[in-house]
Amino acid sequence: MRRSMDTHTQREVRDNMDQVQRYGDRNYAEGLIRAEIDDGVGLITFDRPRKRNAMTLAMWDGFREVLEAFDRDPAIRVVVMTGAGHKAFLAGADIDELEEHHADPAAQQDYERRTGQGWAALASFSKPIIARIRGYCLGNGLALALLADIRVAAHDSHFGMPGARMGTGYGYPVIRRLVGLVGQGHAAKLLYTGTRIEADEAQRIGLVNEVVRDQDLSDVVADMARTIADNAPLPIAASKLAIADMLKDPGAQDDEAVHRAVDACLDSNDYREGRDAYLQRRSPRFTGT
Repeated sequence: MRRSMDTHTQREVRDNMDQVQRYGDRNYAEGLIRAEIDDGVGLITFDRPRKRNAMTLAMWDGFREVLEAFDRDPAIRVVVMTGAGHKAFLAGADIDELEEHHADPAAQQDYERRTGQGWAALASFSKPIIARIRGYCLGNGLALALLADIRVAAHDSHFGMPGARMGTGYGYPVIRRLVGLVGQGHAAKLLYTGTRIEADEAQRIGLVNEVVRDQDLSDVVADMARTIADNAPLPIAASKLAIADMLKDPGAQDDEAVHRAVDACLDSNDYREGRDAYLQRRSPRFTGT
């Protein structure tokens, strides 16, 4: 996984691709969304580095398709989202395309429908997602990272929500997540001023989980993903469900669903495998059943 991550950050270095496999036979968004799998870890790469990976509508379609495929695949236990190159994780929406679609009411409606499907697929994704961030993480790029479960950033990363400077707003799920992570005051400052902050400040206010040296980003994320992938899937799914439930409005929370997910862990083969492995002082081999 480490070598594959380094390969994705520098497309010109493609001499060690043996450890990574392209996912399926699909060509997502004409190659602008890359989907790969490495021993239980799914990798989604926004691959438009010359445009700082700005999202086109076709990329939104491809992103949704990959998420849906990864969510159905029991072999994939954790997903890493990243941007190609060193300049950006994702620098928001493609402005030229956005203006083109908003010039016509029918095109605008189609744009909102298809991007909405992408947001919904990300928000409902049942497995852990790590956002691996280097460079610019702005606007919808930051919104995507906010909807991931964990955010790890390189020191050279920059974060911002420039909607107030461009006349655009952000949806309720994104604002809820932002306020939940950094609090009302920091969220208001980011949203009202539209200014950027550096990685250390992002970590200080709780926007990202961890900031690492640029050269260590690949290894740190790979090790974290590998740790998650090696753990029992059912307790992780139950934890993700419980966290998501806590972020809902009280009237929309489903405590019973969380209780059922926890009970399923205790009734699973993995629970017995974890107990036996502990008693036998060996590493467990979890199957997700």
